[in-house]
Amino acid sequence: MTESAQLRVVNPVAMPSSGGPDAATAPAAKRPGPLDGKTVALYWNGKQHGPDALARTRELLAERYRDIRFVELIGELGGTNRYLSQGQLETLERTVDVVVATSADCGSCTSWLMRDLCELERRGIPAVGYTAAIFAEDARFSIDTFGVPDACPVIVPECFSNKTTDEIGMMVEQALPTVIDCLTIDRSARADGDLPAFEHMVLDSAPELMFDGTDLMDAFDALQAAFVRNKWSDGLPLIPPTRAKVRAMVEAAGREGDEVVGLFAPGFGIGTVEKIAANAVMAGCRPEAMPVIMAMTECILEPSIGLRTFAMSTGPQAPVVLVSGPIADEIGMNHGVCALGPGSVSQVNVAIGRALRLIMMNVGLSYPGISDMDTIGTPMKFSACVAENEDRTPWEPWRVQQGFGLSESTVTVNVPYGMTEFFDFQNSEPEKLIETWATLTSQSCGTPSAGAWLIKKDAPLEAGYPFHGKFSNLLLMAPDHAAVFAAAGWTPADIRQAIHRETKIPFRKLMLNQAPEAFVASHPELLWLLDAPDTLVTVNPSPECFEFFVVGASAGRSQFCFGGTNSVTKRVVRPDNQRGLD
Repeated sequence: MTESAQLRVVNPVAMPSSGGPDAATAPAAKRPGPLDGKTVALYWNGKQHGPDALARTRELLAERYRDIRFVELIGELGGTNRYLSQGQLETLERTVDVVVATSADCGSCTSWLMRDLCELERRGIPAVGYTAAIFAEDARFSIDTFGVPDACPVIVPECFSNKTTDEIGMMVEQALPTVIDCLTIDRSARADGDLPAFEHMVLDSAPELMFDGTDLMDAFDALQAAFVRNKWSDGLPLIPPTRAKVRAMVEAAGREGDEVVGLFAPGFGIGTVEKIAANAVMAGCRPEAMPVIMAMTECILEPSIGLRTFAMSTGPQAPVVLVSGPIADEIGMNHGVCALGPGSVSQVNVAIGRALRLIMMNVGLSYPGISDMDTIGTPMKFSACVAENEDRTPWEPWRVQQGFGLSESTVTVNVPYGMTEFFDFQNSEPEKLIETWATLTSQSCGTPSAGAWLIKKDAPLEAGYPFHGKFSNLLLMAPDHAAVFAAAGWTPADIRQAIHRETKIPFRKLMLNQAPEAFVASHPELLWLLDAPDTLVTVNPSPECFEFFVVGASAGRSQFCFGGTNSVTKRVVRPDNQRGLD
């Protein structure tokens, strides 16, 4: 008789809410028919070479339609990636008949342009947006989650970025029939309640999943294979989220399993405590880490950190998790040698960081090739989590610097584009350390945030990353480097001021990879720089763009995490404290 076994696990994949928090499903706008005598808005979202596409569109439509009129505009909010303000939407609603928009040629900008299209369609304005073919599924995913499934991305073969004017013009010419059809012929709305259907995304509403095998190890292998096939895996073996393990994690959170913590972008996945717990189990976390994981999820739900943007970006943005306070030692986190891993000494760190990635994938529905469109990727996306080396921090602990109490514990999330070593064994004077470090910070191409202040207007934090323009370049500061600064009497504020002063390059170089039209639109008061291109300008808008977290062991080798979002810090709430607050 053949033996068999079954492995039953909690389903870790969240279902999407119906269109997200600000987007009930709506039909596309009624089309006006031929565009003779109509007003067409040509809307640019700030992406490179978009004006070339709109200029050719204007020429082609003007040749075809009599008395057609055009207005041109750029998104008021943001910089490298811009979107329409409420005032602009209201003006367009009053003054134009249709909108042609560009460009959807990166992961996050595709989603934000689709958001603009959906907002326009809801206001009764037919709209199309040029979208590179590789981002077609990203665009479909976004118009579904923003609640106008018949909005109109117009697919072109390639990105407009890094293309010549002639190459862009040819793509626009080929797409013109689609542009005209989408603007002039009514769209048929999909029935309310239909779930998004994507070729590469698997959703399953079952609360539990079963895997069979000849024995438990065979069933374990079946689970791994299914999760890889469904794209629910990060590519490494997963711990099965059995009911008992997930229940223990939920109990450690001190909250009900069906409590909704939030809707997680980009897919507006319904993030219950149980779904978060299941993904934490898969990452290898133990129950005592659950309060840290819950605080971590609160950080990424903070609008200012821009979960939608960094989860969908073509850039290698990856969350770095910083834990400060007594809980780090209590749960066995590493703050010394190899704190970022790998190794058994950092198992707790690695598991917590990995949990965040799995939560982003399976609760936020951020899957490679659908909504995570990273051009190359980065190993940082697997896990990046450290604890503060408080014994070697010569200033107040990180959490106190952030306004929390000494006895409290906190979690901070920052999302840099990359990490590189700041190596200096030579210098024992703080000024020399700053000069060495500035060779890393004075660059223009390592991250879109370098020089981004030149192409955007400042905005409040609630505008969300990257539109608010607040960036935190995080230094994981080696204790030996911290000691040099402290011995000279320098405070963190002194370090920020010094590195900001040294972080300058010529205006011409800082603008090499930026769209000049965006600079002109954002800073008319600085147009004199166009006639003085060798003027030294700061790479970042203010000293507050630098932060320092002391971690690691001896030797002067810090890690510079550049181009990050603004850092978000949340207090760790233990179950007994949480009950006391009810």
